[in-house]
Amino acid sequence: MYLGKCLCGAVNIRVNGEISDIIHCHCSLCRKSSGTAYATNGFVNRADFEITQGQELLTSFAFKPGRCRHFCSACGSPVYSSNEQDPGRVRVRLGIFDSDIRERSGSHNFIGSKANWDELDADLPRYEGFEPGRQ
Repeated sequence: MYLGKCLCGAVNIRVNGEISDIIHCHCSLCRKSSGTAYATNGFVNRADFEITQGQELLTSFAFKPGRCRHFCSACGSPVYSSNEQDPGRVRVRLGIFDSDIRERSGSHNFIGSKANWDELDADLPRYEGFEPGRQ
C-alpha cells in the first residue's frame, strides 16, 4: 500500500497495489505542468486508487480531448491524470507519495524535447540538504 498527499495536505490518496510503467518524462507537457525538468510518472490500476480525503478540492484540466490532469485546487499539486482511452488505469506523479516506493523507473522518455539546461546524469555534487554556504 502507498499513501500520499498534496502539498497542503488537503487531498490524500491511497494505492492498494503496484505502480507500473514508471518513467521520467521530459516532454514539454510534463515539464510545463510540473515546472521542473521532467516528471516521474507511474500507472496504477483505477480499482487500486482511492482519494481518501479532499475529493471536493480536486479540479481538472483537459489538456487534450479525453485526457485530464487532476490537481488540488488549494495548492495546485498534481494528484493524478486520467485518459478515456485507458479507463482502467490512472497515471500518478510519484512525488505525491509519502511512502517509500519499491518499483523503479525504466527509462527517460521524450528526451528530444528535454530542457536544454537538463544534463540528465550530470556529475554534480550531491548534498543531504542545501549546498554549503546557502542560508
